[in-house]
Amino acid sequence: MATQHDKPKPYLSTIIFGAISITCYFLVFTNEHMVTELFTKGGIYTFLPVGTAFLFSFVHGAFASNLLTILGLEAKKK
Repeated sequence: MATQHDKPKPYLSTIIFGAISITCYFLVFTNEHMVTELFTKGGIYTFLPVGTAFLFSFVHGAFASNLLTILGLEAKKK
């Protein structure tokens, strides 16, 4: 019977998603004028902040999940 300890830890995924997350934050904050201009135009541009929120949520969630796995913190199994 395989245990949870048999799975390899996702070190590479954590590094990749962490780098993507840092890059996304860096790009948003260094281009805040352009981001504000585009995100407040309305119309079809309404999808930009929604898409950006989904992107940040996915990338940060994947990073955090992998990091918690590396640290050995897992949800309780009932």
